[in-house]
Amino acid sequence: CLPGSDYNGERSFDKNAQATVTCLRRTLPVAVPAVVFLSGGQSEEEASLNLNAINKLGPHPWSLSFSYGRALQKSALDAWQGKEENAAAAQKAFLARAKANSEAQLGKYAGGAA
Repeated sequence: CLPGSDYNGERSFDKNAQATVTCLRRTLPVAVPAVVFLSGGQSEEEASLNLNAINKLGPHPWSLSFSYGRALQKSALDAWQGKEENAAAAQKAFLARAKANSEAQLGKYAGGAA
């Protein structure tokens, strides 16, 4: 339940999370084991903070996570730039995003890994 990219009003991770969880609780059977969100259209940090806000409203009867596109890979690819000499920096960026999203999946991400 995210506002569109042209939306200029106030954005709220908590309001997005509440709307998302309300929708899932009203419509999604508890027998469904997991919901994985696409992170496209958001920055890495926004995606992690949105997932974190959703999971802070738990416990939920389903696992709520990402399919981990942009929220996990963008920083690493930007750091690497296809150059061997940037491999260590890319690995460091990837580890930071992996840790951020691991925490977000548990509802324990404080932000700032961007």
